[in-house]
Amino acid sequence: MAKGRIVVDEDLCKGCELCISVCPPGVIKMAADRFTPQGYHPAELVDPDEECTGCAICSIICPDAAITVFRWVPEDKIKSTAP
Repeated sequence: MAKGRIVVDEDLCKGCELCISVCPPGVIKMAADRFTPQGYHPAELVDPDEECTGCAICSIICPDAAITVFRWVPEDKIKSTAP
């Protein structure tokens, strides 16, 4: 299974929670311990078991483009697609 992670730009996140509602493994939460410059609790990846697949649904639904998705691709798959 693919593995991924996200990075939330807290300067852009307005805490709308749309990303939380669409995350299939449910690994995005609102950070209760800090605020964005605009005064919102930002979204954050809480993924101790590395369940994030890098599906990018959260990034697509984010109205402020605050989420960047990184996806790990196994090295054997990279070599098999090379020309």
